[in-house]
Amino acid sequence: MIPSRAAVFAAALALVSAAQANPHEFSLPNGLRLIVKEDHRAPTVVHQVWYRVGSMDEVPGVTGVAHVLEHMMFKGTRRFGPGEFSRIIAEAGGRENAFTSTDFTVYHEQIHRDRLPLAMRLEADRMVNLVVRPEEFAQEIKVVMEERRLSYEDRPRSLLYENLLATAFAAHPYKSPTIGWMRDLQNMTWTDALAWYRQWYAPNNATVVVVGDVRPEQVLAWARRYYGALARRTMPGRKALAEPEQRGVKRVTLKAPAELPYLRLAYKVPALRDPANDWEPFAISLIAEALGGSDAARFNQILVRERRTATSAVADYELISRCPGMLFLGAAAAKGRSASELEDGMREIVARVAAEGISPEELARAKVQRLSELVFRRDSFFAQALELGELESVGLSFRGADRIAERFKAITVEQVRAAAARYLVEDGLTVAVLDPQPLNPRSAGAAPPAAKH
Repeated sequence: MIPSRAAVFAAALALVSAAQANPHEFSLPNGLRLIVKEDHRAPTVVHQVWYRVGSMDEVPGVTGVAHVLEHMMFKGTRRFGPGEFSRIIAEAGGRENAFTSTDFTVYHEQIHRDRLPLAMRLEADRMVNLVVRPEEFAQEIKVVMEERRLSYEDRPRSLLYENLLATAFAAHPYKSPTIGWMRDLQNMTWTDALAWYRQWYAPNNATVVVVGDVRPEQVLAWARRYYGALARRTMPGRKALAEPEQRGVKRVTLKAPAELPYLRLAYKVPALRDPANDWEPFAISLIAEALGGSDAARFNQILVRERRTATSAVADYELISRCPGMLFLGAAAAKGRSASELEDGMREIVARVAAEGISPEELARAKVQRLSELVFRRDSFFAQALELGELESVGLSFRGADRIAERFKAITVEQVRAAAARYLVEDGLTVAVLDPQPLNPRSAGAAPPAAKH
């Protein structure tokens, strides 16, 4: 017998609730937060250090410095030389890495449970003892610039996304790419990275998340030993950031070598602020799922299969962020189809959802998909830690994770319709169009490059 969608949904909710029952929270006298979640399915542990600082905290002229410092954090301290951190973790049988986002910077290790003290000792050391060497910086900034070239300059769709954000936001620092503008990277110095480190890296601006085969009391004892002696610092004041109200459609066109047009739509929407009482962010997340979250979503059904104006279509919305939320819609034009034809189709579908909402069947399918994602995260120690750390680092409590599944379950068809009617409007829309240019300029009659002397 095949279980009903309602039964699958209920089972998923029960699994999520049970998996989230045990996180433990501690605070050290120096301000460091510690969250420990027991999961004894394997003798390993994930250790993550979350700094509540990201590219949104940068100022014009030094965009990208948060990401550059992330690279420099592997270049040695007063105690360990360049590359020693990674070598020691590898020799202990572990893996390590880091990433920078608009909202936070995260350093993480996955290692055998018995080697957790080693990871803590190394992370605590570089939290306060980093050495930014000019010669190391000179090499690493070239690595970051090359990363930018490969990830953005040579990828038209990434450039389109970058231009979309720069157009959608008039004042908010979300308008700048996390990797930084190339000119800022070219002008950056080692003292910029050092100043960023001294300004933001401190125990009282960090949350340590540990998930795995551990006992909370033992993890707390190790944290007190390695992190407890670090001195807290005075953190810079954070100004309240606000984006001016948008009063009409914004547009940007990017000309770049590509085979076919690509389109991005972005709507200003709220992000989650109060998991217990907010409902609009959950409704918007379900709208994204109904529009472009699966093969059964409206974009794929109408644009890809029925009209064949697109080869693919997606929707993306981040429920959790420190500042403004955005609902992103994207589609790649089919051969022989224009960007304007694709835009008309996408906006027609969005307008229909704004006017009529979605069907009960669409809502039920979207809920199951979202709940399934939450359940699948529980298979990974790393994903569990990410969820806890992200909530804490954007100013929410990790305990809000307990409510997320329930809040999705409670959303009604009428709430989805109301959220769509309020936010899927032209005054909050930014349109970004990739205008494809010849892949080989010479084939289009372009002049040959000037001879070198």
